Amino acid sequence: MLDVNGFRVEKGGNPDKIRESQRRRFANVGLVDEVIELDKAWRQRQFELDGLRTDRNKLSKEIARLKIAKEDASGMVASTEENKKLTAEKEAEVKEALAALQSKLCIIGNLVHDSVPVDNNEDNNAIIRSWGEKRTEPNLKNHVELVELLGIADLKKGANVAGGRGYYLIGDGVRLNQALINFGLDFLEKRGFTAMQTPFFMRKDIMGKCAQLAQFDEELYKVSGDGDDKYLIATAEQPLCAYYLDDWIHPSQLPIRNAGYSSCFRKEAGSHGRDTLGIFRVHQFEKVEQFCLTSPNGTDSWEMHEEMLKNSEDFYKQLNIPYQVVSIVSGALNDAAAKKYDLEGLTLYKYGLQSNDKAKEYVHLLNSTLTATERTICAILENNQKEDGVEIPEVLRDFMGGKSFIPFKNNNPSKEVKGKKNKE
Repeated sequence: MLDVNGFRVEKGGNPDKIRESQRRRFANVGLVDEVIELDKAWRQRQFELDGLRTDRNKLSKEIARLKIAKEDASGMVASTEENKKLTAEKEAEVKEALAALQSKLCIIGNLVHDSVPVDNNEDNNAIIRSWGEKRTEPNLKNHVELVELLGIADLKKGANVAGGRGYYLIGDGVRLNQALINFGLDFLEKRGFTAMQTPFFMRKDIMGKCAQLAQFDEELYKVSGDGDDKYLIATAEQPLCAYYLDDWIHPSQLPIRNAGYSSCFRKEAGSHGRDTLGIFRVHQFEKVEQFCLTSPNGTDSWEMHEEMLKNSEDFYKQLNIPYQVVSIVSGALNDAAAKKYDLEGLTLYKYGLQSNDKAKEYVHLLNSTLTATERTICAILENNQKEDGVEIPEVLRDFMGGKSFIPFKNNNPSKEVKGKKNKE
């Protein structure tokens, strides 16, 4: 959420800059003027409330003086009671005005960076660079087929137990998944990141401060029970953001680099038919997330943004996964992002790994998925397949007990691999 001072000209704010950012997002520009008016209304009520509180202090002092002087203070006492009543009413007005202001403020997007391509069609995302060559040999298998041939996951029984897109990882599937997690954490630790394993669920009020409102219905699973409702996390970014909530951080402590590890849970609402076979787009998965805090001054956050992207590129180079870096068009940015890159693995099935920066007023928060492991497994399988199995990337072998190759076990993929979908 943008700092309201950015809408106040007298405080050095520049509402025209915010209007232009909204235009670039193809979003509602009129919201800026609504916020300005609501802010004025809230500040006026707050000014009136402060005046009532000042009057009460004066009345209290006068009552004390009269009582010491043994004079009649009944009139002042009556005025104090009236003041209390008016103050309570004004406090309610202030609360209501602030809620109205914040309800509009929170749906205005972050300021779009000048380098972001301005367009409302993701087909026009700008390819920044690419690395490696996409395999084009005949008879290559896709990740859905490879998972079954290798016997590293059971999707049928997973769906029977958990519903659509449920799965069990088995044998080398488990080892490969854990190898990616351990390699990712080791990789980031060597680059100055501190590993953090986060809670898997968050209180509703805390989640509301760390996730966009649209995520509640589209992504998040709600957990109900005794006490407060909670939400399962969709990414380690959410609890890592909450970890620093309301903290005061000395400039000398910045930048802060965290490597968040967690299981993640997403409804994936609206994604029916989009890569829903296999383990590519599932409801439960593991991630290693880069999460950094920088100074808001100068170019610190943009330099960190590029550093995090380089980390992701170097990670996939070491896994020998060809990719392209894409700058996402302005109209497709989520409200929290000022700029966003996708690192897209070049496989038989296109997939994206996101790197977003999320700016706050006091420090800047940046997050970038280093690996969503199940999706990365799909890319590894497709890019390292051989006639009789899959070669394990060299950097993962030490994390798999020295194993270098996973042979095919099932030579006849089921019909489900060819396109049948499990029910949700």
